[in-house]
Amino acid sequence: MTTIHFHNVYVASRGTSVGLLEKQGPLGNRFDYTHEDNTCQQDSFEKAERYMLQEAVDATIRKSDYSIKDIEVMIGGDLINQLTSSHYFAKEFPISFLGMYAACASSSLVIGQAALWVEHQLAKTALAFTSSHVATAERQFRFPNEYGIQKKETTTCTVTGAGAVLLSRKKSKLKVASFTVGKVVDWQYNDANDMGVAMAPAAYDTLTTYFKDTNQSFQDFDLIVTGDLSKLGFAFLRDLLLQNGYCCEEKLQDCGLMIYDIVKQNVFCGGSGCACSMCVSMTKLLDLLEQQEARRIMVLATGALLSPIAIQQKESIPCIAHAIVYERS
Repeated sequence: MTTIHFHNVYVASRGTSVGLLEKQGPLGNRFDYTHEDNTCQQDSFEKAERYMLQEAVDATIRKSDYSIKDIEVMIGGDLINQLTSSHYFAKEFPISFLGMYAACASSSLVIGQAALWVEHQLAKTALAFTSSHVATAERQFRFPNEYGIQKKETTTCTVTGAGAVLLSRKKSKLKVASFTVGKVVDWQYNDANDMGVAMAPAAYDTLTTYFKDTNQSFQDFDLIVTGDLSKLGFAFLRDLLLQNGYCCEEKLQDCGLMIYDIVKQNVFCGGSGCACSMCVSMTKLLDLLEQQEARRIMVLATGALLSPIAIQQKESIPCIAHAIVYERS
C-alpha cells in the first residue's frame, strides 16, 4: 500500500507570493503578496524567486499562532539545480531542513513529508514550501526567455511564485488526511515542450493506486485537482480514465488551468512549475474547504523528471505524481 493516512495533522496557516501574470489571473485577489514585474526589484530572477519564497513564509508565520522559533523542521523544494532557492532561503534560519525534489510534483512531496513528521511526533510543527519562476525554469530546462526562441503551442508557462504551509498537531479547520506516494512512470515521451502529455500517465497511476488502496472513487471527493497537466495533458488524463471505466464527471480539474485564463492570457496550454499546485492549493482549494464549500479535496501534483542533459541525449521523460488529500475537520 502506498497511501499513508494521517489522524493528527492540521493546517495551522498558509501563505503565497506571485508575479504579475499570476496576479492578473482568475485567482489574483487571493494571493498574499503580488508583484508588478518578475524581478521583484531584485538583481536577478533567481534572487526574485527567493524573495517571493521569503514573502510566502512570512505571510504563513504572520497568520499563525507560532513564531519562526517554534518551527522544528522545514521541508522545501524548487526547480533550480541543487535546489538553489530552497537552500539559500533555509541558510538564513537555524532550523533543521530537508530539501526534496520531484519537479512540479514537489509541492505534494514536501507537504506529505512534513505531515509524516507531525503525525509521528517527530516535530510539533513542520513548514513545507516550494517556489518556481518562469525565467529561472526556462533558463534551466530550455532556453532563456531573453533569447526570444519561438515557443510551441504545447508549451506551458511556469508559474512565478512561491507557497508555504505550516502543519501542526493543533486542531484547526483544515486537516491533511493522507499522502499517496507516486511511482516513476515513463511512457517513452521525449518532447520537453509538451510535458503535460508526458505526465498524464503518472497522474493516472497515482490516482488509480489511491482508489485501489482505499476502495474509494471520484464520488468520495468534491474535487480532484491535478498539478499542471496543461490543456492537452488534462484531456489525455480524462481519456485514460474514461477508457478504463472511471467516471470523473466535473470533479476533475487542473491547477495549471485554474491559475491562468488560458483564453485571455498568453500562457499557451496553461500553468506549470512546483509553485503552480502549491499556490492554487494554498488559496482557492483550501479556501473552499475552510468556507465549507467543499468537504474533501485531493491535490495530485505532477512532475516531469527531465534532465537537460538527458533530453539532449534523446532520452525519454520519466514522470511522477504524488497526492495529498485535504479534509474539512
